[in-house]
Amino acid sequence: MNSSVITFPGSNCDRDMNVALKKFGFKNKMIWHNDTELPKSDLVVLPGGFSYGDYLRCGSMASKSKIMQSVINFAKGGGKVMGICNGFQILVESGLLPGVLLRNKYLEFICKNIFVKVNDKENLYFKNIKKNTLEFHIAHNEGNYFCSKEQIKEIDNNNQVALYYSDANGTVNENTNPNGSIKNIAGIFNNKKNVLGMMPHPERMIDPDLSGEDGSIFFENLINNLK
Repeated sequence: MNSSVITFPGSNCDRDMNVALKKFGFKNKMIWHNDTELPKSDLVVLPGGFSYGDYLRCGSMASKSKIMQSVINFAKGGGKVMGICNGFQILVESGLLPGVLLRNKYLEFICKNIFVKVNDKENLYFKNIKKNTLEFHIAHNEGNYFCSKEQIKEIDNNNQVALYYSDANGTVNENTNPNGSIKNIAGIFNNKKNVLGMMPHPERMIDPDLSGEDGSIFFENLINNLK
């Protein structure tokens, strides 16, 4: 399986994603934002970080990078595209996912482990994953997912919510919502389920001695589904 990780000025999780993908069998290439062509890829990842210093709106400048037209074309052709944290912000700014990421509810940067409940397993990202809740890490200032009433109705009707913030038992309520996201949404799909955006970082949870291994479950399941 071939993967590509896009590096933007200010990306800081691109190397972590590279390590995670290679650990579980992907043949990964690092692609610079100023390139115009994607190599042959089964998965394209937009990593976390602070692209262009988060000036204007988070992800807005990165969404206009030269490589993004190839990413958009790849996604519209059915290619698998995953955006993590800042990558999620870039996906909504580029129009590949609905909604917007706002400042966290209490206007504070959040950096901690959280739990997410897997909402939909009818897709290649979570199909066959055995656990219903996963422990990941979040580190963001603008992770408060918001969209219009019309958009959330469409998202619900198409079952596009990928992950909800929850507790370890999968309980979803206001107490398990770290940033104020509408309906505790931690990640969403596009309507074809080939584009996934999520704020939590699975690539930070691939070593039980350093952090945790629920990210390992995610990546191992993903590559098996793509084979």
